Amino acid sequence: MKILFVSIPNHHFFQWANQLKESDFDVYWFDITDGAGFSNKIGWIKQFNGWKLKWDFPLRHRLKKWFPIIYKCIQKVNENKVERMFNDVVKKLQPDVIHCFEMNLSGIPILSVLEKHSSIKFVYSSWGSDLYDFKSFGLTKLQVTHFLYRVDYLITDCDRDYQLAILYGFTNNFLGVFPGNGGISIPVQAIFPSENRNLILIKGYDDGVGKASVVLHALENLPKSILSSYEIIVFSADITVKPIIEQSEILSQLNLQVFPRSQHITNEEILRMMGNSVVYIGNSLSDGMPNTLLESMGMGAFPIQSNPGGATEEVLQHGVNGYLIAFPENIIDIAHLIERALINFALRKTAQDYNVAFIDKHYNRSALKPRIVTLYNNLLK
Repeated sequence: MKILFVSIPNHHFFQWANQLKESDFDVYWFDITDGAGFSNKIGWIKQFNGWKLKWDFPLRHRLKKWFPIIYKCIQKVNENKVERMFNDVVKKLQPDVIHCFEMNLSGIPILSVLEKHSSIKFVYSSWGSDLYDFKSFGLTKLQVTHFLYRVDYLITDCDRDYQLAILYGFTNNFLGVFPGNGGISIPVQAIFPSENRNLILIKGYDDGVGKASVVLHALENLPKSILSSYEIIVFSADITVKPIIEQSEILSQLNLQVFPRSQHITNEEILRMMGNSVVYIGNSLSDGMPNTLLESMGMGAFPIQSNPGGATEEVLQHGVNGYLIAFPENIIDIAHLIERALINFALRKTAQDYNVAFIDKHYNRSALKPRIVTLYNNLLK
């Protein structure tokens, strides 16, 4: 079977694709952005990149940096159209299956080609805010409905998005709910006992949808005595985060470290942080099922997570194995949740035991691998 993946160069996609590494499938990847070059993370896959530029002229990067307006004008005639290049790939390969990850960036740009090759089975994996908040990407309900009409098989990362797909007219085959990365490998040796943990870990997205700044302001409202015994780490932090800390008399005095989003941290390092975290906090206005939430649960950190559209409550029961943030922009409410979690050791201990077992049962990467391989095998039956 020939499978043609279409996606942006994304860590979660690479992890999903690698679930097929030992399969008998011929697997290809069309980098929809042509932004990564050849990726060693999926080096075993035949990759289509380098398709965008007609001419990679000398000093192009300097022109882009210093004269962006001129550069944009040049690129209008210097860039190949994605529809034409993707159509050439499809005609050349004649794949049995095309699998697109995410709608706005990866699906909509090639929809006309997918419709032209309607006999090829088309799988779509929704990610994050894909269906839940499509308007924020500039899409209309008509575009979403049009796209879903072409989808033969749907995969979602939460049940919420399957229900939304039905609402928007999807009537074909649902392959199930799977984590966007194809499963989680938990290094159990890095899971600290509840009593030995000393980190507070915060997801640092603060881009308008991500609301790490609200979490930081919530920390300012907690007694210093509660926070003083913990190291606080903000990872994948947007540029708005550091000034908040530097300008805060309270936060600047805490043992607080920031890893900017531009600074690469391996997934293994993040998992080790989670394994030593008392609480993990993720706060956003829109998302699907966050992979970092699932990872934090698997590593035993007590999760405090926003719940857009009810996605998070599919794995978190408020006050039992974590706390749900009902109001992502309410500083006082979030401060209250953090304080309750830090002072309630018994709840954190019970939640840790439950969450580690829950993630191992439902999201274990090794257990999901044969299910994912079978999923593709069944497409041609």
